[in-house]
Amino acid sequence: MRILHFADLHIGVENYGRIDPASGLSSRLIDFLTVFDELVDYAIEHDIDMVLFCGDAYKTRDPSQTQQREFARRIARLAESGIKVFLLVGNHDLPNAIGRATSIDIFDTLSIKNVIVGNRLETYRIQTRSGYLQVVALPWIRRGMLIDEARNLTLDQLNERIEDLIVEQLERMISELDPHLPTVLAGHVSLSTGRIGAERSLIIGRDYVLRQGKIALPAFDYIALGHLHSHQILSLNPPIVYSGSLQPIDFNEENEEKGFCIIELAKGKAHYQFHPVKSRRFVTIEVNANADDPTAAVIRAISRRDIRDSIVRLQIRVSPERAGLIQDSEVRRALADAHFVAAVAKEVEREVRNRLETYSAEEITPLEGLRAYLRTRDLSPQRTTLLLDYGEKIIREHAS
Repeated sequence: MRILHFADLHIGVENYGRIDPASGLSSRLIDFLTVFDELVDYAIEHDIDMVLFCGDAYKTRDPSQTQQREFARRIARLAESGIKVFLLVGNHDLPNAIGRATSIDIFDTLSIKNVIVGNRLETYRIQTRSGYLQVVALPWIRRGMLIDEARNLTLDQLNERIEDLIVEQLERMISELDPHLPTVLAGHVSLSTGRIGAERSLIIGRDYVLRQGKIALPAFDYIALGHLHSHQILSLNPPIVYSGSLQPIDFNEENEEKGFCIIELAKGKAHYQFHPVKSRRFVTIEVNANADDPTAAVIRAISRRDIRDSIVRLQIRVSPERAGLIQDSEVRRALADAHFVAAVAKEVEREVRNRLETYSAEEITPLEGLRAYLRTRDLSPQRTTLLLDYGEKIIREHAS
């Protein structure tokens, strides 16, 4: 049977967008819906048996009516074509109170034909056009499930308790599986071996993290994951795959290819491939404008890049003497083919400091010292932030 695996749609991310005059919608909302349409068209045209969505339909827990309508339209197209659609609950789909419905529970409530909602740790036996399939659902686990225990646990202890709970449930469900049917584990989870990307900016609270070995079990023919936005293959036997998101969120995902996975599944084997989609491109242009004509230098740098219909940021390094010679109107004209200009930033070069500011040991923390050191280096803001993140983690681990 053929399965299409995707995740982290995040309808509602509208940064770097503008209002489309024809529809009144954000151009970024249209971006996300356009790649979703590409996925739906592919599934219908290529005889996909089941579309497996691994969580996070929307950016927020309370999507607008328009966002819900557009998501439902595309799910309906799949279901009406006879394709089974499995919707797993992610952390962005969860309400902020245990008793409230998730943002995708409406599909379960209405009992829409061919649509299954995975909102709890459970095994779903699904009949597709090519036979039966078992889906073991691992939705995002609410810490509220452990509210009585949580009062006396540290975050690390709580993480371990959640992992224990998941492993206990998986062992129970595996013991009840039909050994003759192909089986997929569908999870919305952060694995310790996974590479974190732009989803860091969308995290609601602190993630719990599972060790890969706890779910890499021989009972599963394919492990389909969501939550991390970068497409990545963490294991080959069994295949453990993050499909990644369909659209980049910000410049942290500038160089990532976006798409979905196609799996040819049978009991004991899974052949899979990544299928890219036509996502909106993010382009960073860096230019040293210390030339006789700094405006011409900037325009030349822009002309060397394909910026048509892309989201662009321009980073200009220039001396104090030449900063005032850059003609902003000419630069903006050169950027006219871009879909959206996120920033035109001038970094005016100053005298380089060769030493840190003077502090005594009692006046500065290790993290403050790291920040002061990085200020003396010629680093981009993104590189500085990344190094601070790693440094803070090392300092915190050493202190503990």
